[in-house]
Amino acid sequence: MDIERRVTAGNIEELSRLLGTFDENLNSISRELQVFCRVEGLDLIISGADENVHIAREVLKNLLILVENGERIDGGRVVYCIELAREGRASDITKLSSDTVGVTFRGKPVKCKTVGQKAYVDAIKRNTVVFGVGPAGTGKTYLAVCLAVQAMKQKQAEKIILTRPAVEAGEKLGFLPGDLQTKVDPYLRPLYDALQEMLGVESYTKLMERGAIEIAPLAYMRGRTLSNAFIILDEAQNTTKEQMKMFLTRLGDGSKMVITGDVSQIDLPEGKQSGLKHATKLLNGVEGISVVNLTDKDVVRNTLVMRIVRAYDKENVGRDKIERKTD
Repeated sequence: MDIERRVTAGNIEELSRLLGTFDENLNSISRELQVFCRVEGLDLIISGADENVHIAREVLKNLLILVENGERIDGGRVVYCIELAREGRASDITKLSSDTVGVTFRGKPVKCKTVGQKAYVDAIKRNTVVFGVGPAGTGKTYLAVCLAVQAMKQKQAEKIILTRPAVEAGEKLGFLPGDLQTKVDPYLRPLYDALQEMLGVESYTKLMERGAIEIAPLAYMRGRTLSNAFIILDEAQNTTKEQMKMFLTRLGDGSKMVITGDVSQIDLPEGKQSGLKHATKLLNGVEGISVVNLTDKDVVRNTLVMRIVRAYDKENVGRDKIERKTD
């Protein structure tokens, strides 16, 4: 049965920001939920099937709250709010506007854009070791770097240490031209980019020269004790069990570790078990350690990335079913 409901904006400016450029946000809601939306004064009128109209109304009401709080509404937020509303959790999105994770060197506030991201950030604040596992585009590395910079600014950490396994280089690092930094730069570029966005190039360079920021391949962590530091291991799905144990046991007094990775993108040689997959199963539930699983719903890079991740996930589920049948 078709019904009609309305949502009223406080003023024309809030209505305009809610609708988006050329009404792109409203059009996205109409398309995704198969409802008809029109504007009459400050009223948004939604018509269509009962359940879809109810969901659309909840989406618009909660997006309007974000707008009233000064938040910018883009296509990704609209799609994410629709996802939450379908689960009866549309109001969860309004909880994301209050907390600022950090501020970039240009003064732009960094905030969690999904409930999963907020759970991840909260886990990092509460625990000594956190595993952030999820697909590309969920902000795992960026948020961890943001929190690391905040910890240093607040004197909670004396040093930031960022590391990644250089899997593709294998044992050939020594044969590549240049010094160590030149050899590993391609593998560590995403970490440089995140740090420079948070600190600015000048401050970043000074901290690197002072040794307050260290970026190195995982192999160079062996034999060290890392104290009073905020340590991030990125692309951890490409560690072996032995490498992961080595890394975790480097933890010293006053330090915090964040381990990020995507278990759907393992580049290890055949027969090698991912240290990330092993560690999250083995250590989940250990006091002081938290495992946060982000999903395609937490992809904030681009709504198309969310659809790409889902397509691959569906293929993997189908393949797993076939393999179980043939076993």
